[in-house]
Amino acid sequence: MENVLRNEKVYQFLEKVDEDLALKAGSFGCEHCGGRLHRADYERKPRGGPGWDKRYSFCCSREGCRKRKTPASVRFLGRKVYAGIVVVLVTAMVHGASESRLRRLRQEVPIDRRTLKRWREWWAENFVQSAFWKAMRGRFRRPIDPGQMPLGLVEAFGGEQRAGLVRLMKFLSPITTKSATEGLVM
Repeated sequence: MENVLRNEKVYQFLEKVDEDLALKAGSFGCEHCGGRLHRADYERKPRGGPGWDKRYSFCCSREGCRKRKTPASVRFLGRKVYAGIVVVLVTAMVHGASESRLRRLRQEVPIDRRTLKRWREWWAENFVQSAFWKAMRGRFRRPIDPGQMPLGLVEAFGGEQRAGLVRLMKFLSPITTKSATEGLVM
């Protein structure tokens, strides 16, 4: 998993996937009034990953509507400050890790111990109780132990390799938009 975090091609591919998701979302028009959507990206400065500087988003062109549409993302995990791939993989790597491995990991990706603890709690408590997870957990061949999150997801998708990681981030992408996260505190 550490190799995937260092692989620039993974980050480039995730950005391309997000661009495709944005183009698709923008082509449908406003879901409230049917008006045209204009690009209205959010500035972002995620930690722990590449220099992605914007989250793709749209705004309705019709005066009086102007509603936003932010498509799902494989790069960002909701409003978390760190890149989604970092939140997923680093939390998976610290699961059951020895003190020496944690030290090496924190040297590689300098993340505060309290942040790692919050992420683990979020996966173990909030994520596994979310409507999203309750709806999706039955789709796996073998049940994933909630206490093994997100390591169980990484293993189920083969997230140690680029293709598996992209599948995992696509799987998680519905929780990256406000409408999908209403029952899922980020």
